[in-house]
Amino acid sequence: MKVIYISELVGKPGVFTFRKSIEELKKRYRWDFMIVNCNGATGGNGLGRTHAAYIHKLGADVITLGKCCYYKKDLTGNMDKTPYVLRPENLNPDSPGIGAKVFKIKSSSEKIAAAVFLGQNCFNRLHANSPFISLPRVTEQLRKQTPYIVIDFHAQASAEKKTFFYAADGLCSAVIGSAGRVQTSDEKIYPAGTACICDAGRTGSSQSAGGSAISSKIREYKTGIPDWTKDAWEELEIQGVFIDIGKDGKSRSIERIKIPVENI
Repeated sequence: MKVIYISELVGKPGVFTFRKSIEELKKRYRWDFMIVNCNGATGGNGLGRTHAAYIHKLGADVITLGKCCYYKKDLTGNMDKTPYVLRPENLNPDSPGIGAKVFKIKSSSEKIAAAVFLGQNCFNRLHANSPFISLPRVTEQLRKQTPYIVIDFHAQASAEKKTFFYAADGLCSAVIGSAGRVQTSDEKIYPAGTACICDAGRTGSSQSAGGSAISSKIREYKTGIPDWTKDAWEELEIQGVFIDIGKDGKSRSIERIKIPVENI
């Protein structure tokens, strides 16, 4: 089973970069399943319903969200109509949407599961239950249907991510870190066969502050007033990871993706 994960699309530049890169990605990688993190695709924070449908149409088999999952009301109120969109699993049961699901592979009879967990450190607008408690219960349920399980762990603190990797090792095929919007170089396969990376990065401007215009983010830190309105278009790049998973559900390899859009 080959899985491609496209890291967080940030604003219009992120959506544009994903659209422009998709054909080149098909030439370079042969995947069975595509996961796209869209936590910041609409206006730099959250995902609108129109963008969700568009990104799904471009090829995303599943779209993952994190701390900004409920920032756009048009999607929040229609999550039952977008079964390919996952919000964090470890939210309260009354929260809209679902956080884990088993999908059928289009090119074969096999199935793969995707799930999202939210970390507990550094988030002040959305609070989740402990992902460490939810993890074994959720993975046990998913393994009854498929050995292929990929988790998007949306967390800020690298210490929490690293600890979660060890807790997840052997329970799933891969744990892909998100939320930092900066690609790390610590990808590895842990002893029991789970592929992990602290952060798969972001898709959009690589010459930016988390995908947003540098000047606006500096002003935000000076004033304390959030500003996600200024897009950054310099040095567009698509980032993510490509994972090869064996029939036993253990990962065989993990490769970082980092492709400048001007080369496409």
